[in-house]
Amino acid sequence: MEDIPSSLIFTTILVCKEMVKKFKNKYNNLFALFVFAITLALVFNLISLNKKRFQKKEVTRLYFADNISEAHKKIIENFNKMYKGQIEVVPINLPFTKFTTNERKELIARSLRSRNSRIDIFAVDQIWVPRFAKWAEPLDKYFMQRDLSKFLPQALSTCYYQDDLLGIPLYLDISVLYYRDDLIKAIPGFENIRDELHQSIAWERLLEYGQKYGKSKTFYLFQGDNYEGLICNYMEILGSMGGTFFQDNELKVNTEKGRQSARFMHDLIEKYKLSPPEVTDFIERESYIYALQNDAPFLRGWSSYLKDLDIQDQNPEKVKQLRMAFLPHFSGYPRMTVFGGWNLMISKYSDKKWESFEFLRYIQSEEVQKILFETSGYLPVLKSCYTDTTMLQAYPYLGYIKEMIACGVHRPALINYTKISDILSFYLNKILKSEISAAEGLQEADETIKSDKLFLR
Repeated sequence: MEDIPSSLIFTTILVCKEMVKKFKNKYNNLFALFVFAITLALVFNLISLNKKRFQKKEVTRLYFADNISEAHKKIIENFNKMYKGQIEVVPINLPFTKFTTNERKELIARSLRSRNSRIDIFAVDQIWVPRFAKWAEPLDKYFMQRDLSKFLPQALSTCYYQDDLLGIPLYLDISVLYYRDDLIKAIPGFENIRDELHQSIAWERLLEYGQKYGKSKTFYLFQGDNYEGLICNYMEILGSMGGTFFQDNELKVNTEKGRQSARFMHDLIEKYKLSPPEVTDFIERESYIYALQNDAPFLRGWSSYLKDLDIQDQNPEKVKQLRMAFLPHFSGYPRMTVFGGWNLMISKYSDKKWESFEFLRYIQSEEVQKILFETSGYLPVLKSCYTDTTMLQAYPYLGYIKEMIACGVHRPALINYTKISDILSFYLNKILKSEISAAEGLQEADETIKSDKLFLR
């Protein structure tokens, strides 16, 4: 592989062309050619210097912080082989099995605050981009528009803050409803239920089935612990009944729809008794394992988690029966899903920015996106993966995933979102545990969000 970053070549050629155009307008063609020759000489000197930098004998080590899945390991191994003797990516593993998204956020932020952090590249939840903007290297100068146009707009849009490109998408995730096909078959008229699930079943219908055929308290499982995942669950319920976090361009959680959503989640546990009280302590892994152990027919989850977490080994035969469908919605409102996913950023304190860019450029390739999807279930961020006939033949459900992505919504892209999330998840968890009413909890959440006081869980 050529050692010279393509972005440097493209950029210098563009500069060269622009300079010639300007001089051609002011002077004669001969003088324009003279300027062109000088410019080309400068370009080749720049390339020569850059090439020497990449050919230095000492290997440049890049420290990359993320949840290092099996797909990550393959990608890092492939990259290190391609750049053997030049660049080596050293993974810093922050696994989902040990750290929640909130804990990962604080670990990375704490490291970057020191300014002498060894981290060069780090992964951030899509919604963290504004929070990490002050520590991120702007990437506009590294990527050309034709490179960025390859990405799904739903993924790329999360990489900007105040019009600056601060990251590139690594992969997408979407919230989905999993159902056990073997358990659904025990319900009369299960073929019709499958069709309803595929299109997005109405909550009213799902509750009806739960009352008739549901095994007490294990019919529908979700993640209700005090963390970011609870916000996603809440936002899905809120959106599925036509609600939003914003009113009159202002963020408000204590609204009529907001209270209805919180009460509904509480009712799943206390009124309908279709979800066990244990959900208030569940993050993703615990909810998946509980669902398998207790034969829950319905489970809210993420599109990637069956492969990404160590769920396959828990009960392989039951896992094989899991099917993916749209989340439920309330009658009269459109179906929807909430986006998850992670982006990659380069630390502005790194002294290996061009080498870090080479790794980010490699992440853009179809080869990498296929590895992420096939090995760990992460959804591709490249448009081409959803039209690739080979991939569609091997994984027909990619067309269904594309349909879901079109219905996706993002969490609010606010610089103080992490504070809002911490506050709201704290009070929502108290509501689910019946420690406070929905009205009281959301009122306190609203007041705390609007105050400048330090919030401690």
